[in-house]
Amino acid sequence: QVQLVESGGGLVQAGGSLRLSCAASGRTFSMYAMGWFRQAPGKERAFVAAISRSGSFTDYADSVKDRFTISRDNVKNTMHLQMNSLKPEDTGVYYCAKFRRPRVFSNAKDPDEYGDWGQGTQVTVSS
Repeated sequence: QVQLVESGGGLVQAGGSLRLSCAASGRTFSMYAMGWFRQAPGKERAFVAAISRSGSFTDYADSVKDRFTISRDNVKNTMHLQMNSLKPEDTGVYYCAKFRRPRVFSNAKDPDEYGDWGQGTQVTVSS
Protein backbone atom coordinates (compact mmCIF):
# COMPACT_ATOMS: atom_id res chain seq x y z
CA GLN A 1 0.00 0.00 0.00
CA VAL A 2 1.34 3.39 -0.96
CA GLN A 3 2.09 5.97 1.70
CA LEU A 4 1.23 9.60 1.01
CA VAL A 5 2.69 12.42 3.10
CA GLU A 6 1.57 16.02 2.71
CA SER A 7 3.60 19.06 3.69
CA GLY A 8 3.66 22.80 3.17
CA GLY A 9 0.57 23.89 5.05
CA GLY A 10 0.55 26.81 7.42
CA LEU A 11 -0.96 30.17 8.33
CA VAL A 12 -1.11 32.85 5.66
CA GLN A 13 -2.91 36.13 5.20
CA ALA A 14 -5.62 36.54 2.59
CA GLY A 15 -4.06 37.23 -0.79
CA GLY A 16 -0.98 35.22 0.06
CA SER A 17 0.38 31.99 -1.38
CA LEU A 18 1.30 28.53 -0.23
CA ARG A 19 2.73 25.50 -2.01
CA LEU A 20 1.64 22.10 -0.81
CA SER A 21 3.58 18.95 -1.54
CA CYS A 22 2.64 15.28 -1.46
CA ALA A 23 5.37 12.66 -1.34
CA ALA A 24 4.43 9.13 -2.36
CA SER A 25 6.20 5.89 -1.57
CA GLY A 26 6.46 2.96 -3.95
CA ARG A 27 7.33 2.42 -7.58
CA THR A 28 3.93 2.81 -9.21
CA PHE A 29 3.35 6.52 -8.68
CA SER A 30 3.46 7.32 -12.39
CA MET A 31 0.68 4.81 -13.14
CA TYR A 32 -1.98 6.63 -11.13
CA ALA A 33 -3.84 9.88 -11.35
CA MET A 34 -3.70 11.93 -8.18
CA GLY A 35 -5.83 14.52 -6.51
CA TRP A 36 -6.17 17.09 -3.73
CA PHE A 37 -9.17 17.42 -1.46
CA ARG A 38 -9.84 19.70 1.47
CA GLN A 39 -12.06 19.62 4.51
CA ALA A 40 -13.17 22.75 6.29
CA PRO A 41 -14.40 22.60 9.89
CA GLY A 42 -17.91 21.19 10.03
CA LYS A 43 -17.99 20.42 6.32
CA GLU A 44 -17.52 17.36 4.18
CA ARG A 45 -14.33 16.67 2.30
CA ALA A 46 -14.39 18.53 -1.01
CA PHE A 47 -12.55 18.14 -4.29
CA VAL A 48 -9.89 20.73 -5.08
CA ALA A 49 -7.84 19.51 -8.05
CA ALA A 50 -6.68 16.39 -9.86
CA ILE A 51 -3.99 15.48 -12.34
CA SER A 52 -3.62 12.59 -14.77
CA ARG A 53 -0.77 10.15 -14.41
CA SER A 54 1.33 11.89 -17.05
CA GLY A 55 0.37 15.36 -15.91
CA SER A 56 -1.13 16.19 -19.30
CA PHE A 57 -4.66 16.59 -17.97
CA THR A 58 -5.92 18.45 -14.94
CA ASP A 59 -9.24 19.19 -13.32
CA TYR A 60 -10.13 21.90 -10.81
CA ALA A 61 -13.01 22.85 -8.59
CA ASP A 62 -14.64 26.04 -9.85
CA SER A 63 -13.78 27.79 -6.60
CA VAL A 64 -10.02 27.44 -7.16
CA LYS A 65 -9.71 27.77 -10.93
CA ASP A 66 -7.22 30.44 -12.00
CA ARG A 67 -5.78 30.57 -8.45
CA PHE A 68 -4.47 27.05 -7.83
CA THR A 69 -2.16 24.95 -10.00
CA ILE A 70 -1.63 21.22 -9.61
CA SER A 71 1.53 19.56 -10.87
CA ARG A 72 3.52 16.37 -10.43
CA ASP A 73 7.04 15.03 -10.80
CA ASN A 74 7.02 11.33 -11.63
CA VAL A 75 10.78 11.06 -11.19
CA LYS A 76 10.63 12.34 -7.62
CA ASN A 77 7.25 10.72 -6.81
CA THR A 78 5.81 14.04 -5.74
CA MET A 79 2.75 16.14 -6.42
CA HIS A 80 2.29 19.82 -5.69
CA LEU A 81 -0.49 22.32 -5.30
CA GLN A 82 0.49 25.94 -5.82
CA MET A 83 -2.13 28.10 -4.16
CA ASN A 84 -2.22 31.82 -4.95
CA SER A 85 -4.59 34.62 -4.01
CA LEU A 86 -5.72 32.64 -1.00
CA LYS A 87 -9.03 33.45 0.62
CA PRO A 88 -10.33 32.70 4.14
CA GLU A 89 -12.73 30.18 2.60
CA ASP A 90 -9.70 28.15 1.44
CA THR A 91 -9.04 27.28 5.08
CA GLY A 92 -9.10 23.57 5.87
CA VAL A 93 -7.15 20.37 6.04
CA TYR A 94 -5.75 19.48 2.64
CA TYR A 95 -5.38 15.84 1.67
CA CYS A 96 -3.61 14.25 -1.25
CA ALA A 97 -5.05 11.07 -2.67
CA LYS A 98 -4.24 8.40 -5.25
CA PHE A 99 -6.73 6.94 -7.71
CA ARG A 100 -7.85 3.37 -7.04
CA ARG A 101 -7.31 2.24 -10.61
CA PRO A 102 -4.17 2.73 -12.71
CA ARG A 103 -4.24 4.48 -16.10
CA VAL A 104 -7.63 6.02 -15.38
CA PHE A 105 -8.58 9.68 -15.11
CA SER A 106 -12.34 9.95 -14.83
CA ASN A 107 -14.80 11.17 -12.20
CA ALA A 108 -11.86 12.91 -10.54
CA LYS A 109 -14.18 14.94 -8.32
CA ASP A 110 -15.59 11.79 -6.69
CA PRO A 111 -13.64 10.80 -3.54
CA ASP A 112 -14.71 7.18 -4.08
CA GLU A 113 -12.38 7.07 -7.09
CA TYR A 114 -9.42 7.34 -4.72
CA GLY A 115 -8.00 4.45 -2.78
CA ASP A 116 -5.16 5.94 -0.73
CA TRP A 117 -5.11 9.13 1.30
CA GLY A 118 -2.54 11.09 3.20
CA GLN A 119 -2.91 12.36 6.75
CA GLY A 120 -3.53 15.93 5.66
CA THR A 121 -1.89 19.30 6.19
CA GLN A 122 -3.61 22.31 7.75
CA VAL A 123 -4.02 25.48 5.74
CA THR A 124 -5.33 28.55 7.55
CA VAL A 125 -6.02 31.79 5.72
CA SER A 126 -6.63 34.81 7.91
CA SER A 127 -8.67 37.79 6.76
